[in-house]
Amino acid sequence: MADGQQAGGFDKAAHRVVAPRPFSELVLGERFVLPSRTITEANFAAFQAVSGDNHPIHYDVEYCRAQGHPGLLAHGLQVLCFTASGAGLFPHVLGEALLGFIEQSSKFHKPVHAGDTLYPALTIAELKPQRTTGIVTVTSTVHNQRGELVLSGEQKYLMRMGGP
Repeated sequence: MADGQQAGGFDKAAHRVVAPRPFSELVLGERFVLPSRTITEANFAAFQAVSGDNHPIHYDVEYCRAQGHPGLLAHGLQVLCFTASGAGLFPHVLGEALLGFIEQSSKFHKPVHAGDTLYPALTIAELKPQRTTGIVTVTSTVHNQRGELVLSGEQKYLMRMGGP
């Protein structure tokens, strides 16, 4: 039987979200949008549980208002989480050639509050071939519902140079 195919004509490869592409077929400037999300107080509570961060700027509305914020202020790392490539098609395009997420940097430009809707995107900015692997650099951006850039950054992924 063909690779991945089982009795009865089932082919697990037919269940891919998108067809994977080799490094050589990736395109500079290609953009991968991630689903928009409205950040809620439930997100704040979940992030606190995971991070252990207990600073009142993230969890005490009255403290936030006393600091001039209209409500809870999102932790920068919480906003960064919205750029997780697995929320979109990018890692599916890399397929099994993806070896790892190897680097990340970011800048936080504007505050994000509970109730804001975030619009993340990744754009291929550099393709650096090596001997047997390649490094894919993407820029990451997050805009809010007002179109303001709240986060910008860069992520790097290591992938095999061979086929998908």
